[in-house]
Amino acid sequence: QLGAMSVPLGLLLALLGCAAAPDPALEEAWEGWKSLHAKEYPGEAEGVRREVWEKNLRRIQQHNWEESQGQHAFRLAMNHYGDLTDEEFNQLLNGFTPVQQEEAAPLFQALVALKTPVEVDWRVKGYVTPVKNQGHCGSCWAFSATGALEGLVFNQTGKLAVLSEQNLIDCSRKLGNNGCHGGYMTRAFQYVRNNGGLNSEHVYPYMATDTSSCQYNPRDRAANCSAVWLVAQGSEVALEQAVAAVGPVSVAVDASSFHFHFYKSGIFSSMFCSQQVNHGMLAVGYGTSQEHGHNVSYWILKNSWSEVWGEQGYIRLLKGADNQCGVANQASFPVL
Repeated sequence: QLGAMSVPLGLLLALLGCAAAPDPALEEAWEGWKSLHAKEYPGEAEGVRREVWEKNLRRIQQHNWEESQGQHAFRLAMNHYGDLTDEEFNQLLNGFTPVQQEEAAPLFQALVALKTPVEVDWRVKGYVTPVKNQGHCGSCWAFSATGALEGLVFNQTGKLAVLSEQNLIDCSRKLGNNGCHGGYMTRAFQYVRNNGGLNSEHVYPYMATDTSSCQYNPRDRAANCSAVWLVAQGSEVALEQAVAAVGPVSVAVDASSFHFHFYKSGIFSSMFCSQQVNHGMLAVGYGTSQEHGHNVSYWILKNSWSEVWGEQGYIRLLKGADNQCGVANQASFPVL
């Protein structure tokens, strides 16, 4: 489980070395960034946060220069997480915990003879709600789970219901989920199954905290599920078949790299991506793109870091290249 962010200011000052004075040329950009994202800092914290922000900005600019020289297939951009170090970001936001021992569940395995469409995008078919924002809370697992359930409800009813992450955060602790400090999509689905329902966002709104008791309202059953399926571990072929056949599928990836934090556009792949997954997302489709004269395949993943991040809140992740970022390592979906 991931611990809460607890880097004391003094330690952060010491870690940063505190020698670098702020770059006066960036004053306007810093003030603009602060006002855009409504950031305010007490006393000396501003200097520390500005130094972190400048370091992030320089790394982003360096990467984009390299991209313009043909060294990368994706670009980065400053976003609302610009004042966080990589370590803080990962403690705060990457709250997916891989399950050591999964309880028995049906396994979705790749069928050799099964032909899948060349491309799939469930957004176009109406299965996917607008991009959400988890805030400073490691609740990605809950957003991934509601995304899969939202697709399931649409498939059944033709209606797109926005479902409650807060309901999952407040009510699924008994199953081993840990609120803003991490959890599992499979256990979120199990909660919905055991509970006999899940509330809508409208009835049970998101607070980005995990200190409330369960407020589930049985009169608002906006979703349900009877079972959880696991996708064969590490198999992108099985994941492709599941996404094509079922709809949006919950996945987890390694989102711990700086490049992932500040991803803006293009097809993401990174030598810094491991198979150790730590962030829940939603696979809503896949496709191919013509890049420099050849076809490149990608997954379309929905994130919960607001529309500011990535391609309107989504990332295209390189597909069929040794399970990039562990995308097929912990995939699952609910069924009615």
